[in-house]
Amino acid sequence: MKNTWITFRSVTPAQRGETVLRRNGLSCILRRTPRWMQEKGCGYSLQIRTINTEVCIRLFRENNIEFKKVYLIRDNGSAEEMTL
Repeated sequence: MKNTWITFRSVTPAQRGETVLRRNGLSCILRRTPRWMQEKGCGYSLQIRTINTEVCIRLFRENNIEFKKVYLIRDNGSAEEMTL
């Protein structure tokens, strides 16, 4: 199963994103962002199922939740930054 990681600058917007997704019946896992994904300093990410990526991004935009980048994590462990 493919996963997508959506990165946030800090824990607060990540937690807000987690709340919005769960309220809308979408599962996610709040995690520290791996160093290779971080732009600056500390960061947090939400790990979601790739099939839900577009819905999650739409919900974040509708709720003014600022996210940084979106990464598709493939089954072999490689990652690709997605542009939306």
